[in-house]
Amino acid sequence: MHSNEYIQFFDGGVEPKLENLGGKGASLVTMTSAGMPVPPGFVVTTAQFDSFMEEAGITKHIHQLLADLDTEDMGQVDKVSAAIREDICSRPVPQAMRELTISAYESLMNRFDAPVPVAVRSSATAEDLPDASFAGQQDTYLWLDGVKAVTDHIRQCWASLFTSRAIVYRLKNNIPNEGLSMAVVVQKMVNARVSGVAITMDPTNGDRSKITIDSSYGVGEMVVSGQVTPDNVMLDKVTLAVITEHLGDKHAELVPDAAAGRLVEREVDAERRGRRSLTDAELTAVAQMAKRAEKHYKCPQDIEWALDADLPDGENLLLLQSRPETVHSSKAAPQTPAQPAAAGGYFSGLSHAPAPAGPTSAGTTPSSSTPASGGFSLGSITASLLKPSF
Repeated sequence: MHSNEYIQFFDGGVEPKLENLGGKGASLVTMTSAGMPVPPGFVVTTAQFDSFMEEAGITKHIHQLLADLDTEDMGQVDKVSAAIREDICSRPVPQAMRELTISAYESLMNRFDAPVPVAVRSSATAEDLPDASFAGQQDTYLWLDGVKAVTDHIRQCWASLFTSRAIVYRLKNNIPNEGLSMAVVVQKMVNARVSGVAITMDPTNGDRSKITIDSSYGVGEMVVSGQVTPDNVMLDKVTLAVITEHLGDKHAELVPDAAAGRLVEREVDAERRGRRSLTDAELTAVAQMAKRAEKHYKCPQDIEWALDADLPDGENLLLLQSRPETVHSSKAAPQTPAQPAAAGGYFSGLSHAPAPAGPTSAGTTPSSSTPASGGFSLGSITASLLKPSF
């Protein structure tokens, strides 16, 4: 099957356009075209969402519901959100569109010796932009098997364009609902042995001579939810020498259970907890990938990555997302020296409160410093690494 108006494969040779693919989809197609190691997949384009909404006849009604909405009245926001999402999920998808999506899924499965699980990821047209990063506000579903699960969750991704959180964010940031659309990414799921994020600067002060990496075992949802504390390493961007290193607790991991067809939580043994989740070679490889993404996009990047347990060493590091860093990138490079990272990592998605100092590697000392008030954006490790579908 070839790319068409409603379906665009990552490697289909069609120019990626934000208005067709959304922020996430356009990034994945761009990275694939640049030869970066991206798991294969396709995008259900905004044209399909727009056509569905038009045939369902609910776009005008949505604009009316949102026109005079008070963002401070969360009860009303929740009520409007629920009504819109129910409307989207209850209307039939035209058969011709549905058949194109099914054919695309079957074409993706034909690339493998046996069917593989996929992630279904929202890709809104206003996400992952240099001046408006709100990744994670729409839905992502992991470890889905079979065409019914995939098509059902594509519909749920469409509906998630109108979660209460997303509605409030757009209204408060003057992002108009007119013209807003949603693409959906369907992508081979990564069997993550280790996963994490990296940012091509020091997120506490914007020092672009550094790379900061967070990593933990398994799928990354437990990092974002605060259930585990990841390893945090800061490197020199030129030499890739380790500047600071703090080992997180990493007491548990989310891993696939083939028999159950879902992700399950498993305790991490003491030996693995007590050492860094990335080897020196893997740490260097992640940093090099982050630098490559920054060079390609010509601005500091916030990337998601994973080491696939099913692939051999040297081929197992995969790039899941790369988006512009949004807080420090528009500012002049800082002149102050970089400060040590707080134990627990800056990408854990937790809070700005001081994190308890965890065990560190030899030669490093836990720091009590915390991010400056006002915070920084880490984008979303909530994309393909994260939210289980169960």
